[in-house]
Amino acid sequence: MIVDLYVFGNSPLHRISPGYKILALVLFCTLLFVLSGWVPLAVGAILVAIGYWLAGIGFSHAYRAIRPALWILAIIFIAQIILAGLELAAFVVVRFGILILAASLITMTTKTSEFVDGIQAGLKHAPSWVPADHIALAISLALRFIPLVRATLDEVRMAQKARGLDRSVKALLVPLVVRTLKTGDEIAEAIQARSPL
Repeated sequence: MIVDLYVFGNSPLHRISPGYKILALVLFCTLLFVLSGWVPLAVGAILVAIGYWLAGIGFSHAYRAIRPALWILAIIFIAQIILAGLELAAFVVVRFGILILAASLITMTTKTSEFVDGIQAGLKHAPSWVPADHIALAISLALRFIPLVRATLDEVRMAQKARGLDRSVKALLVPLVVRTLKTGDEIAEAIQARSPL
């Protein structure tokens, strides 16, 4: 079963049209990359923090959103220190962390069905040969896939820990890979089910 990681709520952020939220996310990410310096980064971090506060989503959810990417950020940090120095390494890692938290905020305040509807609305003026519904579904599922892997990893880790296997890498990776592949099959079936006969 494909799990929706939407966090239920009735906050202003939950009620905003998904199309506007997606557009705001794209604009936010673009500005964060275009504008250099620590001041824009600090402003971006404050905006994301305000977003989580408005949505009523606590620190634990924010931490779970970024935790799976910590080792990737660590690798990027080390590589940037070697190539460009400590300050740039810190800047790059903080920026990616803010982007991940911003994207996760949109994911947690927008249902999958709302993602599909929002993207379809954005593609309604596209040429008739453009499969807008398939594109919308593919994008929404892609946005959900990484959080789904994260949730699967948490479930597998808890199950293995209960069996006393929390230190076994093999015991963690094998079921994670199997369940991830199963999720991929479910995504393929979902896309196929929406295909015209």
